[in-house]
Amino acid sequence: MSGKRSDPGPPPNLGPLVDTHAHLQDDRLRRDLSAVLARGRAAGVVQAVAIGITAADSAEVVEIAAARPEVFAAVGYQPNGLLDAVEDDWRRIVDLAAFPRVVAIGETGLDRYWDRAPFPLQQEWFRRHLALARERDLPVVIHCREAEADVAAALREFGPPVRGVLHSFTGTRAQAEAFLELGLHVSFAGMLTFANKALDALREAAAAVPLDRLLVETDSPYLAPEPRRGRTNEPANVAWTAMKLAELRGLPPADLARAVTANARELFRLPES
Repeated sequence: MSGKRSDPGPPPNLGPLVDTHAHLQDDRLRRDLSAVLARGRAAGVVQAVAIGITAADSAEVVEIAAARPEVFAAVGYQPNGLLDAVEDDWRRIVDLAAFPRVVAIGETGLDRYWDRAPFPLQQEWFRRHLALARERDLPVVIHCREAEADVAAALREFGPPVRGVLHSFTGTRAQAEAFLELGLHVSFAGMLTFANKALDALREAAAAVPLDRLLVETDSPYLAPEPRRGRTNEPANVAWTAMKLAELRGLPPADLARAVTANARELFRLPES
């Protein structure tokens, strides 16, 4: 016996969904992007926000969005790569933010888990992204790993409310409520589906976030949900996360899909597809 998982088949189609966080520039997805997006459409995923994590990545997602009518772009510099950043990178991000189909600034934020960049440097660049988002009237896409109190403090100092999303949320109900009070939406990814008792607090938070502030995402190619855990993630799989979220909230899956899609379109100002 090999122990290899059987293929669960395609995700369910719950009606129109938006994958609010996908790294479509990653070679695992971009090398076969037409097929990736086609599988998404088959699962009801009609739009996706492609997320930059460096200046070069941000240029790539802008290029992808220009060529793909269902894809929009977010431009920014993720905190874990900041030791490699130079001032020219920031100027590129500022310039890219003006391009058509750029609907958000980020991925930005703070990370104490990986400790790959000095924390004061992370804080400086986080403030830059927040200021740029406010200047361009765009939402901000926020990364937070073991830095919830730091992110909340930075947002309070910057001045709430902040229009944006705490992406791939992994915290507690109390932490989610703190971010909601600051004006953010809260987005859930594949970890919500993992059969791990340690994630029960995350599921409790997902059940408690107000329906009009709730988003779903893949964070693909990472964090594939059950029943596709361990495989390369892609936008189609956001349907599995939406299914779990509907179960946790006691809602028909189609109703949950309608709500999170409306939220995504309002936050990112996406057109009806």
